[in-house]
Amino acid sequence: MEDSAGPQQSGEQQPTDRGPARYARPALIAASLVAVVCIALLVIVFFLDTFNATVYSVGGNDIQDDTQEASDIRGLYAGARAGSIVFLVASLLAAAVAAVVLYRGRNQGRRDSDGGEDVDFDDLGR
Repeated sequence: MEDSAGPQQSGEQQPTDRGPARYARPALIAASLVAVVCIALLVIVFFLDTFNATVYSVGGNDIQDDTQEASDIRGLYAGARAGSIVFLVASLLAAAVAAVVLYRGRNQGRRDSDGGEDVDFDDLGR
């Protein structure tokens, strides 16, 4: 018997993921990244809105006035804010669905991977 640190090559082919579980992990990663980017964008927009309101207020004006200039400043990043919220909600829903699919399929394909043997710690140490 030859000891090696690498994985043993048995004659059996390892089962691969089938169905939606194959795409769940990449979808979960992509949705998580999109959610992080959307949250970062929302934080940036919040700070830009705060900065613009502060600069506008220096001249004695109020950002809540009914003037056209105050209205333009308030709506300056409305599109970025709305788009970021839409993508954030969509990515959170996609991440939740992918997590459920991964959770449900976590044991598929591994049911008989040990050949039905009872493997304990001593067997693993050899």
